[in-house]
Formats: sequence, structure tokens, C-alpha cells
Amino acid sequence: MTSPEITPAPAEGTTTTTRLEEEGEIAADYLEELLDIADLDGDIDIDVDHGRAAVEIIGEDGSERALRRLVGRDGEVLDALQELTRLAVQAKTGERSRLMLDIAGYRAARRAELIEIANEAIGRVKESGNDVALDAMNPFERKVVHDAVAAAGLVSDSDGVEPARHVVIRSA
Repeated sequence: MTSPEITPAPAEGTTTTTRLEEEGEIAADYLEELLDIADLDGDIDIDVDHGRAAVEIIGEDGSERALRRLVGRDGEVLDALQELTRLAVQAKTGERSRLMLDIAGYRAARRAELIEIANEAIGRVKESGNDVALDAMNPFERKVVHDAVAAAGLVSDSDGVEPARHVVIRSA
């Protein structure tokens, strides 16, 4: 009787990365169908960023303006498409996805704006020692600010209830 062949399990990081890449591929397929239905042109870029699948629809040859319709006012349409894409991934994998979607560089540009806002508020807290409350933000925006505050050595909390949930920055 021969013993069964034992294959070593892949390293945990490899398994996680493979799973996230699979999420990205499923999301890309879903989004390609969406672009076809909407008759929009765009390339889809898949990546793994900060332990999440990251998918971006990039405009090709002047289609950036048309893609902006998928972003909507203040990213509202983008947020809805991200949630639908996460649900499509969950339907295929059976697991909840934390996938991040960007369209036409909207989130990347917004991230840069938010870091600037956070840095200005961090400066005010360090100078005065007083807490600074920022305007209401969606979860993506709050996460960017919390990360910037932590990197600066201060603390922050989210306060309030959606849609008025906002970040409060405090001295450490």
C-alpha cells in the first residue's frame, strides 16, 4: 500500500494574495460586463494593496470624461458600484470582499486631498492641543484620515452616525 502524496500548504501570504488576486479577476469580469452594457471604454487594472484587492477602471483615449459618470457627485455612484462589485465577488467566492474600486483616478485624487486636509488638521492639533473635528466623510475617506493621523503620532476616532459620521483628531 502506498501512502498518499502530501503537498505542503502554500505560505499564508501566498494564499491570501492568491485569494485577493482571484477577487480582482472576478471583479474585473463583472466590471467588463458593466462597461459593455453602458457602452463605455476603459481598461481594468488589478492589484493587491494594503491587504485588499484593488481594481481600477482607467479611461482610454479620451474616455475619462465618460467614465466620470460612473463616479457621480462626490463619488456616490462609485461607492454604489464598489458595493455591487463586492457583492458579485461574494456571490462567486462565498466570502465577504473588502475590494476597493477606483474609476478614472477619482479615489487616488481624493486620497491626496484628504491627506492634505488631515495634515492641516494635525498641524492645528499639535499647535493648539485642542481636538479638531472634520466634516462628515464616507468610510473610505475616514480610513485615509485615520491612517494619516496615526502616521503623525496622534489619535483619531470616528464620531456621529451616517451620513454625518466624521473624524475627530486628538493629541496622543
